[in-house]
Amino acid sequence: QSPLVESGGGVVQFGGSLTLSCVAAGFTSLDRLPVAWFRQAPGKGREPIACISHSGFATDYYLDSIKGRFTISRDNSKETVYLQMNNLKPEDTAFYYCAADWDPFSDICNELPKGHYGTWGQGTQVTVSS
Repeated sequence: QSPLVESGGGVVQFGGSLTLSCVAAGFTSLDRLPVAWFRQAPGKGREPIACISHSGFATDYYLDSIKGRFTISRDNSKETVYLQMNNLKPEDTAFYYCAADWDPFSDICNELPKGHYGTWGQGTQVTVSS
């Protein structure tokens, strides 16, 4: 079982907002690790969304369709990574996952563009109605 746990998903109408949270429930914590979000819609492959450095200072957004609408952030005092999603659209409907790589010589932010997703949690479903 993965130590990562996603929460905050649900059903929202077009234009609505949701905030997803990612925490580590296992023997490790997230405060020293970069963390990424990706999603997978029914019948489609995994789509990298965004990544945030361990400090929270640097962020990367990989998916053009969400730029300006989604924001990745973290609060290391709470050991939590967030994905704030605004102006949600039906095409955002998917299972959303956070991911990290506990290999000290690997950075999930560098691995995601290569199709390497490290370790992820059970996911949380986001459904946007039209």
